[in-house]
Amino acid sequence: MNVPGVVAQVAPVLVFLLAITVVAEVAQLAGVFDALGVLAARLGRGRVLFMWLWVVLVACAATVVLSLDTTAVLLTPVVLAAALRLGIAPLPFAMTTVWLANTASLLLPVSNLTNLLAVYHLDGGVRAYLALSWRPALAAIAVTVALLWWLHRRALRGTYAVPAHEPPPDRVLFRVAAAACAALGPAFALGAPPWAAATVAAVVLAGTLAVRQPRRLREVVVPWRMVVVLVAVFAVLQTALRFGLEDVLRSVAGAGAAPSDLLRLAGVGALAANGVNNLPAYLALEPAAAGEPVRLMALLIGVGVAPVVTLWASLATLLWRERCTRAGVRISARRFASHGVLLAVPATVAAVLVL
Repeated sequence: MNVPGVVAQVAPVLVFLLAITVVAEVAQLAGVFDALGVLAARLGRGRVLFMWLWVVLVACAATVVLSLDTTAVLLTPVVLAAALRLGIAPLPFAMTTVWLANTASLLLPVSNLTNLLAVYHLDGGVRAYLALSWRPALAAIAVTVALLWWLHRRALRGTYAVPAHEPPPDRVLFRVAAAACAALGPAFALGAPPWAAATVAAVVLAGTLAVRQPRRLREVVVPWRMVVVLVAVFAVLQTALRFGLEDVLRSVAGAGAAPSDLLRLAGVGALAANGVNNLPAYLALEPAAAGEPVRLMALLIGVGVAPVVTLWASLATLLWRERCTRAGVRISARRFASHGVLLAVPATVAAVLVL
């Protein structure tokens, strides 16, 4: 792929990253996340397990409809705010959002930006994509939920005091922020470009904050450094591809559509995604799968389900870590990786085999 082609594919991803971060920042300042955290706690009716099951359901729905990056940015602060407020261990809820943000991102093209890049290679468009994706998506989600429960079953026991509803400090800002967040799902589902919908929401929320509480604009943190790093990674990747990396990757990824061939391709995608990042990994390996729908889905499984081992494997994980840090919840890279391996292998294998 030439440089203009890569820029055309990558630029909307980076714009989406910046815009959705602004949406999340303003929504957090407006109190939307705190209110949703209280709602989740009330739906759980005082049982930690029931509250967690609601979080699982919402995480899956948000990832499928809103995209994994939106789940990482918007849902993570909700569940962390609720857990910290209620005195519940935040780790199970933090891991639930980041794992399901990745493993539940296969079902629809909008669920993952790599899916949006891949769907254009399918003659049947969204219908052809769904015919391939629904079985792997359900398999990956089932493995994820089962492993989450097994790893955190002790922390998910017990009860908590159901909190009372508290009105937001600025009702106008709260309502605008809540409406903007709620509108993103239907906008994506109706086919609006993710970068465009997120940009409109960001402009509306930033403008409302500037009118209502102009001094708080300084509290909105935009991840410029992350964007610069990703641009550098894409540039290095493109250079490497032009100097022979593409031929090497084609050789390593193999060919064919037998189960062993698909597992090989997904495995290479998983290693590349966790080694660098899932977006450049997909772009690098796309030539080895384009034109063969089943191989394309196997690649999407590798770069979509498996990036749960390293903290830089997907944009969603990077965004999730930033949200956790802002909430005061820290998870070491070693612990994240050790648990991630336990999920990445069975979830990837199960998703590929049901193809």
